[in-house]
Amino acid sequence: MIIQSIITITALAVLLIGTYCDIRWREVPDWLNFSILFAGIGFRIIFTIVENDWNYLLYGLYGFIAMFIIALVMFYAGQWGGGDSKMVIGLGALIGLPLSLDAFLIGFLINTIIFGALFSLIFSAYLCTKHWKKFKEEFVRMMEQKRRYRHYVWAATITLLIITIFSPTQAKIILAVSAGLLFSSLYIFIYLKAVEKSAMLKYVKPEELTEGDWIAEPVYVGKKYIAGPKDLGIEMSQIKKLINYKKKKKIDKILIKVGIPFVPSFLLAYIATYLWGDFVLQFLGLI
Repeated sequence: MIIQSIITITALAVLLIGTYCDIRWREVPDWLNFSILFAGIGFRIIFTIVENDWNYLLYGLYGFIAMFIIALVMFYAGQWGGGDSKMVIGLGALIGLPLSLDAFLIGFLINTIIFGALFSLIFSAYLCTKHWKKFKEEFVRMMEQKRRYRHYVWAATITLLIITIFSPTQAKIILAVSAGLLFSSLYIFIYLKAVEKSAMLKYVKPEELTEGDWIAEPVYVGKKYIAGPKDLGIEMSQIKKLINYKKKKKIDKILIKVGIPFVPSFLLAYIATYLWGDFVLQFLGLI
């Protein structure tokens, strides 16, 4: 179908450009995100007129609203940056959301979770290897810092395993999995924090900041708060203040957190959904 081909080609083109930008500069430009949003709405208005079918426009609006809500939650949870959030909103308007479980957008979202986790794991391993010396120092330091918690986790895990031995067969798997998750959770947390501190923090000049950058530690001039982690992305007004303070030699550099690029996960999830559909819902027999 020509309409579906236009949507697929447009989405792939945007995701390819976005992936390159995200990996190259850790930033997805606004012109790209707004382009896909306006293209999605514009295409669906044209499709509605040509086909005389209001569902094209309605599905686009449903997709826009659904992805807007999800993007908002993920942004304020600190999982997606502003560029990632804007991109999925635009994709929602372009792809559309028919009211059915086998909708492409639902499969895309579920696959994004899978590929997002896999890509984050692989990319963090790459960062760990690249900055091995610093990572090792941070990991050892945090292991020592969390020694008391490690003892608690070991004790709780052993207790769960003992309970598992004397539990009914039906409960053994659940308890064993719970013990495994409990034991690994602390070490995964320490690993990710060590990667962040050794490879994802860097100092930049105020003029090098871009809107949406994550500030790693609070910035004060005197007792006046300017920006910090609680802002969930620095705003342009804050950047201008920081530049002015730098000119007055009241500050020099700002510590920011460089996030793991997430747009490649969107690209992989889109391709996987196009080729094989939704793995999870198929496995559960819901579609």
